[in-house]
Amino acid sequence: MAKGITRRSEDYSRWYTDVIRVAELAEHSVVKGCMVIRPWGYAIWERIRDALDAMIKETGHVNAYFPLLIPESLLAREAEHVEGFSPECAVVTHGGGKKLAEPLYVRPTSEAVICSTYARWMESWRDLPILVNQWANVVRWEMRTRLFLRTTEFLWQEGHTAHETAGEAREEVARMLDVYRRLAEEWLAMPVRAGVKSASERFAGAEETWAIEAMMQDRRALQAGTSHFLGQNFAKAYDMKFQGRSGDLEYAWSTSWGVSTRLVGGLVMSHSDDRGLVLPPRLAPLQAVIVPIYRSDERRSEVMGKAAEIGRALEDAGIRSRVDDRDHVKPGAKFFEWEKKGVPVRLEIGPRDLDAGQAVVVRRDLGKESKETASLEAVPGRIGELLDRMQDDLFRRARERLETHTHEVEEYADLAGILNGELGFVKAPWCGNPACEEKVKEETTATIRVIEEAERDHPGRCVVCGRDSRLRPIFARAY
Repeated sequence: MAKGITRRSEDYSRWYTDVIRVAELAEHSVVKGCMVIRPWGYAIWERIRDALDAMIKETGHVNAYFPLLIPESLLAREAEHVEGFSPECAVVTHGGGKKLAEPLYVRPTSEAVICSTYARWMESWRDLPILVNQWANVVRWEMRTRLFLRTTEFLWQEGHTAHETAGEAREEVARMLDVYRRLAEEWLAMPVRAGVKSASERFAGAEETWAIEAMMQDRRALQAGTSHFLGQNFAKAYDMKFQGRSGDLEYAWSTSWGVSTRLVGGLVMSHSDDRGLVLPPRLAPLQAVIVPIYRSDERRSEVMGKAAEIGRALEDAGIRSRVDDRDHVKPGAKFFEWEKKGVPVRLEIGPRDLDAGQAVVVRRDLGKESKETASLEAVPGRIGELLDRMQDDLFRRARERLETHTHEVEEYADLAGILNGELGFVKAPWCGNPACEEKVKEETTATIRVIEEAERDHPGRCVVCGRDSRLRPIFARAY
């Protein structure tokens, strides 16, 4: 266990906070409920952002930016939407030293301002689809906050699209949900379950909400991304009409979808250990750190020269690396610093290594047991192999955890026993009655996370009331 990090087995919540602190990812702000994302944490977010931004653009979307402040009258047009977000809203009532004629809401999400803008952009079916994404910050007044997972202000992307037909909009919802699944699994090494939400968990104003859910090491669920089919609800509220192919005016069909900085929290809880942060190589700002080791000035220049040469070779091979050439920090302290920050591979080189024509290589996730030597000529290729293997291993371990702790039950006692005990994902038949869903929530604090596509027509008897059921959702306690 690293100094200053609580063991996961002792206090998982405190362990999570400790890892964020020692890895220098974020800290609490002077503004209650807000966080300062430190450079290392922001660099990780940038890696996530850049990967996702490229995937979004590959699907034909473009980026734009919309105002932070939303007039109260505009937000209020969609009644269910404003009711759903009202308790979380921050409101500006004064500006320029005077009371505003109309309060302005700090965006909790942007459907209102974006849909009203789209209404001006569309005239005929030829103007559709509108495929726009924005990277922004939002504010939701949370009562209980936790770094990255739930803060008053956070960073995210929100995509908003308008379509000619319901079918096209539904295709968009599925397409972007799959983009999120690929981001989670291929970049964060975080396997997910994808499906539709129950009505009680649905986004305010949407007809359907689809989501990906990941399992953390404590076997709780984390909602990692959502994609909403809004139907024509927002189109009717904000007058998003266009001249259809028949010549008649028609309402557009719209979607919205988003992920946020809570993915950084999911990354921490998916892979890290009692020594600190563990980063999947594809997302690590630094994939390898080179630590020169010498005891006197006699061979310092020789060791440092070879370290710099290796660093250039790694960069030429496309491996993000750094030579830690700080003279005032001892090698052991450097090892500890980069270990707690989660750098995937550490490379050590000293006079004896130079004489032997080799370097020592250590994988962050496996620690000392992975220590090996590689010839200096083979270092770039070997580190590339280790990074690929580590990425695959992190995903494999997380997938094994997800599969091992996903249970299928038919009896309520079994459902409650797992959700009040060892935790995990529990598939159980449900009749669709909100009262049965609420009973599970009241007695276990678990909710329906998603109903996978294959489980939307699964005959059975409701685990709560015993009535016929066609649905088999995943129940779990969640962050």
